[in-house]
Amino acid sequence: MALLRTEKLTHTYSVGTPFERVAIYDIDFEAEPGEYIGIIGATGSGKSTFIQHLNALLKPTSGSVYYDGANVFESKEKLRDVRFKVGLVFQYPEYQLFETTVFEDIAFGPKNMGLPEDEIKARVLEAASFVGLDNPLLEKSPFELSGGEKRRAAIAGVISMHPRVLILDEPTAGLDPQGQAEIIKNISDYKAAHNATVILVTHNMDEIARRVDRLVVLSDGSVIMRGSPAEVFSKTEQLSDLGLAAPKASMISARLRSHGINLNSDIYTIKQLRSALAKMRQGGAKNA
Repeated sequence: MALLRTEKLTHTYSVGTPFERVAIYDIDFEAEPGEYIGIIGATGSGKSTFIQHLNALLKPTSGSVYYDGANVFESKEKLRDVRFKVGLVFQYPEYQLFETTVFEDIAFGPKNMGLPEDEIKARVLEAASFVGLDNPLLEKSPFELSGGEKRRAAIAGVISMHPRVLILDEPTAGLDPQGQAEIIKNISDYKAAHNATVILVTHNMDEIARRVDRLVVLSDGSVIMRGSPAEVFSKTEQLSDLGLAAPKASMISARLRSHGINLNSDIYTIKQLRSALAKMRQGGAKNA
């Protein structure tokens, strides 16, 4: 059974006003325990609206959201539980830091869960370790941290609640390549340690290609494509029509195929492309 599921999920903003707008429409979605899912789509495709329904920050206009088989809106108790079990990290989460110290900021969620002090401290230290924040930084004000450290502190504040589902909206936006790589590794480390389901919204196709098990593509508020990275990224022309760039390896291999080089269409990482070209240079199979 899916851990997280939506049925015909629809959300309309400003219902009954001249500004009424359907943001997402009729979305069916499932996430299994331990799965790593990427959600991609052009700006305005409905990604952020969609993920805010997954931990009940937004209530659907119609349709349903289920966590562990139960409708998340069936009771106040279920709603509260879901918001701890399904953690959501917004884009630029460092703007949500507000406590006097980094420790207190990370501890905010566990305190609201009613955990004992020793458990709160253990979770704060564990979360800080996952995101690479050294203990001396925990006593500083969040506003003394660098941009990358603030991002890590904000993510730590979510994972300190030990969510079974971790949802992140563009977690690497605005970071340099090293910072991006470190954040993605932090997420992977948490996933591995807790067998968590991770749902990642991103425009970084090269990074998502290496990580996720499955992709969901949104356009104009609806799911128009889903499948493995190989299946989705083989459709370079369709992605381009949606304003999305496929990973560099997919685009290079498509270009080479257009020039008569016989490469498979399911190449989507640089590692795969290098391997295929190496086989061709060695005089191996006709199809790389």
